[in-house]
Amino acid sequence: MGSVVDGIAKMFGEYTEVILHTLDVDSPSILKIANGHITGRDEGAPITNIALLKLKEGQDVSESYMTKSTCGKTLRSMTTIIRNTKGNPIGLLCINVDMDAPVQSFLKTMLPLELGEITKAPETFAKDIDETVTSTAEVVRNEVHADTSIAPSKRNREVITRLQELGIFKYKDSIVLAAKTLGISRDTIYLYLREMGSR
Repeated sequence: MGSVVDGIAKMFGEYTEVILHTLDVDSPSILKIANGHITGRDEGAPITNIALLKLKEGQDVSESYMTKSTCGKTLRSMTTIIRNTKGNPIGLLCINVDMDAPVQSFLKTMLPLELGEITKAPETFAKDIDETVTSTAEVVRNEVHADTSIAPSKRNREVITRLQELGIFKYKDSIVLAAKTLGISRDTIYLYLREMGSR
């Protein structure tokens, strides 16, 4: 769960505090925190009164709510209850956004890349695995064909190699879909995979 805390904080930037609380009966406290400067807390700090109230309400994902930190910052917050396999609450994932942050600075943390660094490959938010296979094959094909260091005669093999490394061929009908997308035969794909020792 610690990596989830870091991932959310990295996504939303320095004005978003992300906390993982343990609900250990002896010491309900912060197990992991990112951007603790927002509320001035660190790992080991006790659980807050509001977090306890949200836990008592029993709503697994709270509505967002406004609150104030002890240092006077206006925060937009939400709390998620983490349960074990028996359904018992064992932790809380809390997110606090500093609403007093300058708008320009906040937006800049949401767009950390220079425009020239944004990936050229579009991300496909697929509706099914077939679309994932097809879109991945298209992206890899375009990357390989744009790489002038790869000889034209080696490009199809390189595409299949990269798709294999991505684990695409473990999905049902992936070879048929890839063959159609790439404009090559299924036998060619099987041949390359055999040569790689994959089939």
